[in-house]
Amino acid sequence: MAFQLIHYAAGADPAPGTWGLVRGDSLVPLPGAYPTTADVLAGGALAARALIAGGDGPAALPLRDVRVLPPVTTPCQIVAQGTNYRSHLREVGLDPDHRTFNMLFRKAAASITGPYDAIVRPPHVQLLDYEIELGLVIGAPIAAPVTVEAATLDRWVGGLVVANDVSARDVQLPQTQFYKGKSYRTFCPVGPYLVIPEPGDLARIPELRLTLSVNGQVRQDESCADMVYGPAETLSEISQLEALAPGDLILTGTPGGVALQPPGPLLQRLAGALLPDAMRWQAFVAMQARRREYLQPGDRVRATIRTPDGAIDLGTQDTVVR
Repeated sequence: MAFQLIHYAAGADPAPGTWGLVRGDSLVPLPGAYPTTADVLAGGALAARALIAGGDGPAALPLRDVRVLPPVTTPCQIVAQGTNYRSHLREVGLDPDHRTFNMLFRKAAASITGPYDAIVRPPHVQLLDYEIELGLVIGAPIAAPVTVEAATLDRWVGGLVVANDVSARDVQLPQTQFYKGKSYRTFCPVGPYLVIPEPGDLARIPELRLTLSVNGQVRQDESCADMVYGPAETLSEISQLEALAPGDLILTGTPGGVALQPPGPLLQRLAGALLPDAMRWQAFVAMQARRREYLQPGDRVRATIRTPDGAIDLGTQDTVVR
């Protein structure tokens, strides 16, 4: 069964690359240091399996006594999918049955932050949005085009994480810059756990349920079965474009329920025909700014991904906007 690793710091002068095996509300430190996610996938997972099998290990530490760090270390590559859930396509006015391409874009690794760290809204951003996403952590090098099948996915995917693809919509859309609008520092909370799947676990990805709430109100709640392009298909396509290394992160899209709600097709056509681009985007930002769903300083965002039976549980992010 899948198990959970946690990257943490403890004490005044924590050793780099400290990881632990999660056991309830405690962790058992893994022997050795693993400075990067690639290192812990290569060696730490073996040490964790030895502990699970009943091997001797250090005394457990309460999770409340450590500072949890991102389970994906930098530098790394982040490749993301856009509008990859049928529910999200419908809410932005697109027909999921006529989706003909897999939208891929980049996100800066500097955006990665911890699962309990603050999301910092840049002063010029008005439309700060959330997007819970299942993150796939690459476990083996992909140096050339490969054809990944569902049955061979565990050859390439070494871990699963919760991610929040935070987005500045008033940068992303008017400037048509996905990279810029999604890459400010703190715009990618990751964790808390790096979940290491065992054989057969990745077949349960469609059962994973993504739930995100803001100030206790559920905004997103959908299973990965709603994806248009699944992980195997997406990894195959990305491998046609670039090499991936262990520790790289693939964000697989978000379900419906985001703050962004574009105007209807008719209004978009009228605005496109009657208004210059600058005025059209000014009107868009003004209309969206009236929506109370966008994140504001002080808002608390909680995000969880797990199977209904809890056998695969990626943990719960708990972040505050400032």
